[in-house]
Amino acid sequence: MSQFTTNFKGELIGKNLWKNIEQFQYHVGCYPSKEVITVPIGYITNFASVPRIFWAIISPIDNHAKAAVIHDYLYDTGYYTRKRSDEIFLEALNVLDVKPWKKYCLFYGVRLGSWYKWRQLRRMEL
Repeated sequence: MSQFTTNFKGELIGKNLWKNIEQFQYHVGCYPSKEVITVPIGYITNFASVPRIFWAIISPIDNHAKAAVIHDYLYDTGYYTRKRSDEIFLEALNVLDVKPWKKYCLFYGVRLGSWYKWRQLRRMEL
Protein backbone atom coordinates (compact mmCIF):
# COMPACT_ATOMS: atom_id res chain seq x y z
CA MET A 1 0.00 0.00 0.00
CA SER A 2 1.11 3.55 -0.69
CA GLN A 3 2.18 5.63 2.23
CA PHE A 4 3.01 9.08 3.49
CA THR A 5 6.29 8.61 5.35
CA THR A 6 6.40 12.07 6.89
CA ASN A 7 3.82 14.55 8.11
CA PHE A 8 3.25 17.90 6.50
CA LYS A 9 4.61 20.65 8.71
CA GLY A 10 3.97 24.17 7.57
CA GLU A 11 3.52 27.74 8.60
CA LEU A 12 0.84 30.15 7.51
CA ILE A 13 2.46 32.86 5.39
CA GLY A 14 -0.58 34.58 3.89
CA LYS A 15 -4.26 34.30 3.27
CA ASN A 16 -4.74 30.53 2.80
CA LEU A 17 -1.06 30.06 1.89
CA TRP A 18 1.21 27.69 3.75
CA LYS A 19 4.96 27.15 3.45
CA ASN A 20 6.37 23.67 3.97
CA ILE A 21 8.97 23.85 6.77
CA GLU A 22 10.12 20.20 6.62
CA GLN A 23 10.66 17.84 3.71
CA PHE A 24 7.45 15.90 3.04
CA GLN A 25 7.30 12.50 1.28
CA TYR A 26 4.79 10.21 -0.33
CA HIS A 27 5.51 6.71 -1.72
CA VAL A 28 3.52 5.96 -4.88
CA GLY A 29 2.25 2.41 -5.24
CA CYS A 30 3.49 -0.05 -2.63
CA TYR A 31 5.69 1.01 0.28
CA PRO A 32 8.63 1.06 0.10
CA SER A 33 8.50 2.41 -3.41
CA LYS A 34 11.14 3.45 -5.92
CA GLU A 35 8.69 6.18 -6.90
CA VAL A 36 8.87 8.69 -4.06
CA ILE A 37 7.49 12.21 -4.31
CA THR A 38 9.44 14.59 -2.10
CA VAL A 39 8.01 18.04 -1.46
CA PRO A 40 10.96 20.28 -0.53
CA ILE A 41 11.28 22.73 2.33
CA GLY A 42 9.91 26.11 1.28
CA TYR A 43 7.23 24.79 -1.07
CA ILE A 44 4.08 26.94 -0.88
CA THR A 45 0.58 25.45 -1.08
CA ASN A 46 -3.02 26.51 -0.55
CA PHE A 47 -3.96 22.86 0.07
CA ALA A 48 -7.11 22.06 -1.92
CA SER A 49 -8.25 24.74 -4.34
CA VAL A 50 -11.89 24.38 -3.37
CA PRO A 51 -14.03 27.31 -4.53
CA ARG A 52 -15.05 29.35 -1.49
CA ILE A 53 -18.76 28.75 -2.11
CA PHE A 54 -18.18 25.03 -1.29
CA TRP A 55 -16.06 25.51 1.87
CA ALA A 56 -18.99 24.64 4.14
CA ILE A 57 -19.07 21.20 2.48
CA ILE A 58 -15.38 20.63 1.70
CA SER A 59 -12.80 22.73 3.49
CA PRO A 60 -9.48 23.37 1.73
CA ILE A 61 -7.77 21.99 4.86
CA ASP A 62 -9.11 18.70 6.18
CA ASN A 63 -8.17 15.03 6.18
CA HIS A 64 -7.38 15.32 2.46
CA ALA A 65 -4.79 18.10 2.96
CA LYS A 66 -1.66 15.97 2.58
CA ALA A 67 -2.94 14.57 -0.72
CA ALA A 68 -3.69 18.12 -1.88
CA VAL A 69 -0.11 19.22 -1.14
CA ILE A 70 1.25 16.31 -3.19
CA HIS A 71 -1.15 17.15 -6.03
CA ASP A 72 -0.24 20.85 -5.99
CA TYR A 73 3.44 19.96 -6.09
CA LEU A 74 2.97 17.55 -9.00
CA TYR A 75 1.11 20.21 -10.97
CA ASP A 76 3.70 22.87 -10.21
CA THR A 77 6.65 20.69 -11.21
CA GLY A 78 5.04 19.01 -14.22
CA TYR A 79 7.06 15.87 -13.43
CA TYR A 80 4.10 13.67 -14.39
CA THR A 81 1.31 14.16 -16.90
CA ARG A 82 -1.84 15.85 -15.66
CA LYS A 83 -3.73 12.55 -15.76
CA ARG A 84 -1.03 10.72 -13.79
CA SER A 85 -0.85 13.55 -11.25
CA ASP A 86 -4.61 13.28 -10.73
CA GLU A 87 -4.37 9.48 -10.39
CA ILE A 88 -1.70 9.86 -7.70
CA PHE A 89 -3.98 12.37 -5.96
CA LEU A 90 -6.80 9.79 -5.93
CA GLU A 91 -4.42 7.12 -4.63
CA ALA A 92 -3.28 9.45 -1.83
CA LEU A 93 -6.91 10.22 -0.94
CA ASN A 94 -7.46 6.47 -0.59
CA VAL A 95 -4.40 6.17 1.67
CA LEU A 96 -5.85 8.90 3.88
CA ASP A 97 -9.22 7.10 4.09
CA VAL A 98 -11.11 10.12 2.79
CA LYS A 99 -14.82 9.31 2.68
CA PRO A 100 -15.92 8.18 -0.79
CA TRP A 101 -18.30 11.10 -1.44
CA LYS A 102 -15.58 13.63 -0.60
CA LYS A 103 -12.80 11.71 -2.34
CA TYR A 104 -14.70 11.60 -5.62
CA CYS A 105 -15.84 15.23 -5.36
CA LEU A 106 -12.20 16.25 -4.96
CA PHE A 107 -10.93 13.92 -7.69
CA TYR A 108 -13.54 14.83 -10.28
CA GLY A 109 -13.19 18.47 -9.28
CA VAL A 110 -9.53 18.42 -10.30
CA ARG A 111 -10.23 16.34 -13.41
CA LEU A 112 -12.87 18.81 -14.57
CA GLY A 113 -11.58 22.08 -13.21
CA SER A 114 -7.79 21.98 -13.20
CA TRP A 115 -7.08 21.83 -16.91
CA TYR A 116 -6.74 25.62 -17.02
CA LYS A 117 -4.21 25.72 -14.16
CA TRP A 118 -2.26 22.88 -15.78
CA ARG A 119 -2.15 24.70 -19.11
CA GLN A 120 -1.06 27.98 -17.49
CA LEU A 121 1.74 26.27 -15.56
CA ARG A 122 3.02 24.49 -18.68
CA ARG A 123 3.02 27.78 -20.64
CA MET A 124 5.24 29.35 -17.99
CA GLU A 125 7.83 26.66 -18.71
CA LEU A 126 8.25 27.77 -22.33
